[in-house]
Amino acid sequence: QVQLVESGGGLVPTGESLRLSCRVSGATFNTYTMSWFRQAPGKEREFVAANRRNGELTYYSDSVKGRFTMSRDSAESAVYLQMNSLKPEDTAVYYCATNPRLILSALRQPSMYNYWGRGTQVTVSS
Repeated sequence: QVQLVESGGGLVPTGESLRLSCRVSGATFNTYTMSWFRQAPGKEREFVAANRRNGELTYYSDSVKGRFTMSRDSAESAVYLQMNSLKPEDTAVYYCATNPRLILSALRQPSMYNYWGRGTQVTVSS
């Protein structure tokens, strides 16, 4: 059974940084597409970033491109999301997700993921 555990959230002022971690167990980690999503109160869950082919390919939403960086450490079975220049609109619960059989066209669709962590809260104060 695949298990994902996020950590690293917190409360920071605008312009500051946070680094989220997602530790993976019960999976052949190197072959999995790993993704980050976020959900703000009253809004739908949205795609943030994804990492495929053991880190060779990374994709970002337009709203975070240039500010967030996703990375993978296969030895630690973990993925990370470095978030810089944070804005109040980045406030959300951030989730790590995976689907061992995910196809590229489904990358940004939360309904296509079958394993999720419980999330970590990120709050950016104005």
